[in-house]
Amino acid sequence: MEFFLQQLVNGVALGSVYALVALGLTLVYGVLKIPNFAHGALYMLGAYLTFVLLTQFGVPYLLALILSGLVLALLGVVIERLVFHPLRGQPQVQAMIAAIGLLFFFQAGAQAIWGPEFRVMQSPFGGVVSIAGASVTVQRLLVIAGAVVVMLALYYFLKRTVTGATIEAMAQNREGARLVGINTDRVSMLTFAISAGLAAVAATLIAPINLVSPTMGDVVNLKAFAIIILGGMGSVPGAIIGGYLLALAETFTAAYGSAVGLSPDFAEIIGFALLVIVLTVKPSGLFAKGA
Repeated sequence: MEFFLQQLVNGVALGSVYALVALGLTLVYGVLKIPNFAHGALYMLGAYLTFVLLTQFGVPYLLALILSGLVLALLGVVIERLVFHPLRGQPQVQAMIAAIGLLFFFQAGAQAIWGPEFRVMQSPFGGVVSIAGASVTVQRLLVIAGAVVVMLALYYFLKRTVTGATIEAMAQNREGARLVGINTDRVSMLTFAISAGLAAVAATLIAPINLVSPTMGDVVNLKAFAIIILGGMGSVPGAIIGGYLLALAETFTAAYGSAVGLSPDFAEIIGFALLVIVLTVKPSGLFAKGA
């Protein structure tokens, strides 16, 4: 039972990170219909920025998390203005190519500045607590708590504020939103800011458990796309539930698969197998809008 609880906490912590990354990705797609392939690079930059704040400037971890989110939010605005805004109205493939170009640019820049080697980010929350006999690191509990707080704040913002309502209105009908007086340029910038900020927060939360490297966002990026397809493109509830489903499937497959002789690498496959099964039954995803 203790082993099950420990794997459950591990899966929920990983799912919290997946959900935060997928939320940013699905917001951009829902509002701008852009598959932002550079999202994983923003995740990576958030981790490196926090690493620099911690190691070179001695900034406390929680403050570094906030600053990283704010700086990456500003970077998201710059990217939207300089890269994606000029491509509005052009074929979608051009925005996709631009996003891939940004991904390679940021990865090359990170490697030039910090080198290709892996970095270890220390967390002040390095203790271990016992929950019903299961040993759980404090950092994993922080990941879960931090992600829940951020997701609740995002829900409140989207559902209870006028500005949040403009994002949802634009996601439903961009032209209609413009006709009723919504500043679509402002909403686009805000959406990119939220998306990049979520990626930075997710990376900062999980980096003390994993390692920091220029390519750390590649796998997360791939899984985030799988999640938003699984949950339904542009669906916020789908991104959250899909993130936890994928993480729990991976965690329990890795934990119990070894008992029947399966390689730990099989856990990477099971999530995408789940994706194929769901899309076979419901091609639009679990929570697709209008589905």
